[in-house]
Amino acid sequence: MTIKEVADRIVELCSEGKFDQAIDELYGADIVSVEAAAPPGGSRETKGLEGVKGKAEWWTSNHEVHSSKVEGPLVAGSHFAVTFKMDVTFKPQSKRFQMEEVAVYEVDNGKIVYEQFFYKM
Repeated sequence: MTIKEVADRIVELCSEGKFDQAIDELYGADIVSVEAAAPPGGSRETKGLEGVKGKAEWWTSNHEVHSSKVEGPLVAGSHFAVTFKMDVTFKPQSKRFQMEEVAVYEVDNGKIVYEQFFYKM
């Protein structure tokens, strides 16, 4: 897949709420994922496909997504950016909040090999 095809596909899948499918289909085995802030008891950086799947599982288990909107992509060279706007509840504290983030991805050989998220909580 070209970078544009990968970018369009992740927007399509995430817009449909198919985040797990996006990981399975588009992420490379050695993916590096960097959050803007560390999750409780965790690190900002996660390495490897299994680690990213674990991070996604934690998110799903701890958050209820009421609505989300995915915008983009903006493609430049081997990178692309997407924005996510979400209305979610953090289940352990029953705390509802709105979140807006920019995700920057790097693609190599048709797979996402790096992602970094930028947001303020």
